[in-house]
Amino acid sequence: MPEVILRKWSKSDVKPLVLLANNINIWNSVRDFFPHPYTKSDANNWVKARLSDNDDLHYVIEVDGMFAGAISILPKEDIYRYTAEIGYWLGEPFWGKGITTKAIELILEICRQSHPEIIRIYAEVFASNKASMRTLEKNGFTLESIRKNAIVKNGIVGDDYVWVKIFEQS
Repeated sequence: MPEVILRKWSKSDVKPLVLLANNINIWNSVRDFFPHPYTKSDANNWVKARLSDNDDLHYVIEVDGMFAGAISILPKEDIYRYTAEIGYWLGEPFWGKGITTKAIELILEICRQSHPEIIRIYAEVFASNKASMRTLEKNGFTLESIRKNAIVKNGIVGDDYVWVKIFEQS
């Protein structure tokens, strides 16, 4: 198993971010706000935002010292203030090696330490992304619902699977 770590974003991430994120296979599994093609300008804007915000739950996935992808936990507000959404993507050269499974494990540990108030984390996964569903299941997420015809990607209406992990309250 390669060494997987999560680390904060840096200016040096712009070039590898463009190289890995500018991939139609990644774009097909993420929300449309993730640009395609993914340009240097997009990467600069993303990294600049990560460096200027105080959010502690946006990370680079690094594998054996190389930029490999990104993972975030996004806390919700108001009546959902104890809920958060997890999102992630991994560069195609790193697929199928257990890296995302490890990255999710790591960010869940960070979240539990830095945000103990969060008791529910969910992920929304396109029906076609079976690998992501298996990865969530390996990290203790359970399928909560299938939202029929809930998404439109590439002009095609599809289902959205909601996976949830509930933390026991102390």
